[in-house]
Amino acid sequence: MLPNMAKKKSGAWLNKLYYGDNLEVLRELPSEIVDLVYLDPPFNSNRSYNVLFKQKSGQDAQAQIEAFDDTWTWSHETEGLYIEIVNGSAPVRVAEALEAMRKLLGDNDVLAYLVMMTARLIQLHRVLKPTGSMYLHCDSTASHYLKILLDAIFGPVNFRNEIVWRRTSTVKGNAGQGAKHFGRNTDTILFYTKSQQYTFNALYVPYSQEYIKSKFSYIEPETGRRFQTVSMEGPGGAAKGNPSYEVLGVTRYWRFSSTEMERLLAEGRVYQGKPGGVPRQKYYLDEGKGVQIQSMWADIDAINSQAAERLGYPTQKPLPLLERIISASSNPGDLVLDPFCGCGTTVDAAQKLGRRWMGIDVTTLAVDLIDARLRHTYGENIQETYELLGIPRDLEGAASLFQRSPFEFERWCVMMLDGQPNEKQVGDKGVDGVIRFPIDAKGNSEKALVSVKGGGTNPSHIRDLVGTVKSQRAAMGIFVCMQKPTKLMIDAANHSGVYTYPVNNQKYPAVQIITVEELIAGKRPSMPTSLLPYFQAKRRYEEVTPESLF
Repeated sequence: MLPNMAKKKSGAWLNKLYYGDNLEVLRELPSEIVDLVYLDPPFNSNRSYNVLFKQKSGQDAQAQIEAFDDTWTWSHETEGLYIEIVNGSAPVRVAEALEAMRKLLGDNDVLAYLVMMTARLIQLHRVLKPTGSMYLHCDSTASHYLKILLDAIFGPVNFRNEIVWRRTSTVKGNAGQGAKHFGRNTDTILFYTKSQQYTFNALYVPYSQEYIKSKFSYIEPETGRRFQTVSMEGPGGAAKGNPSYEVLGVTRYWRFSSTEMERLLAEGRVYQGKPGGVPRQKYYLDEGKGVQIQSMWADIDAINSQAAERLGYPTQKPLPLLERIISASSNPGDLVLDPFCGCGTTVDAAQKLGRRWMGIDVTTLAVDLIDARLRHTYGENIQETYELLGIPRDLEGAASLFQRSPFEFERWCVMMLDGQPNEKQVGDKGVDGVIRFPIDAKGNSEKALVSVKGGGTNPSHIRDLVGTVKSQRAAMGIFVCMQKPTKLMIDAANHSGVYTYPVNNQKYPAVQIITVEELIAGKRPSMPTSLLPYFQAKRRYEEVTPESLF
């Protein structure tokens, strides 16, 4: 469900989730308001690498456009955006970099991707605070081109890291099918900052058992504490200004003043293996922070088919990955932005870590998924802490959405009912989504089919839904229409029969009609309480109140 959000007290920050083209949304945002940007822009790198680079001409071009699932295809829109960038809307070095790309690549899907990304990266740079950071998640198909563009936009001196994320230790299938390349099991994350002054919190992972055994090989008899020893001798001796004095019968040039050495001795921090041996300083295992995280991340696995957090979203990233990025480059209360927020992992991680957040996605499906994910994870009260923008709030807005994209309109209606909409607009047989509700404590459920009509309607649509409910052995059917139903339509629904809910034997109309106007007003069909779509995992946290989040 995509409700009208209740505002918190005046002046309080509300997190924001936008439905719409992120370029349009970004252009409306004020400059220098964001502390951290993470983006994982869609790019179908599973397609043949060579096909992506083919020139756009003739039948081959049209076949490619139809085969390419993502929006990055060369078109009149892409050409217009390219001209806008190179003719003055971008800094000279950015325009020159993009012109060089076109000469190198030609007019193909990769160039279209780079043009669309350049326009968005310019806006992301603008909305970042001077102390802000950006992490761009990509793969080997275009990472080298993106880095050139990022150097042009952010400046080469503000490049910080090329992080390599090892998604998995194995890649199944390719070798058995005769692939003549090494398995592709890594992604690239390009880390840039807007200036030399930026937020960075060093992160650590625990020592491995092998490291502990090899490095912390001493055990203190009195306490049982493990420790390692390091030299206290001052490199360079007197030439470097190191003091010379006697410690436990041994005279050397030391790193520390005699006063500091006395403190270390008093605290038991000096170790002498044998009489006459050179004293060394103790470092205890239980005082160590661990190993500082480097640019190779091999300790976070991609989400597998059995993972509790899996939502079925094709490009979903694991929550620990975003927690690491957000923890490293922001502080509690900072504002985190994800302009391609998909299933909302960035939003979830930011919420969990006490950051403010903004998410943007071009599909109502993603926006609803994030809304459901937050409610599922943090409880219904979480809705009071964010607002949904770009979603229809009145009948005029709903009609506008229908004119812009009938498929998105259908999905929005289904999601208003807490249903799961179809992923594709093909072969739906008049069914645009499904609402599920539990029938026992074992996890079994039944379904209500949802059919949405934004245009003209008649009684045959109701009769078709009644027949589909029966043929698919569904429990109920819900018919959503923009126009007010006719008397004959209502009569057809009234003759559809009843459904008896096995939990309490309550009876419901087998097929019901509800208008879009009624949906917006808050009316819902008469039916059992539905399950939130997408989720199988249990709620991770106790129900929270808005006050506990800030």
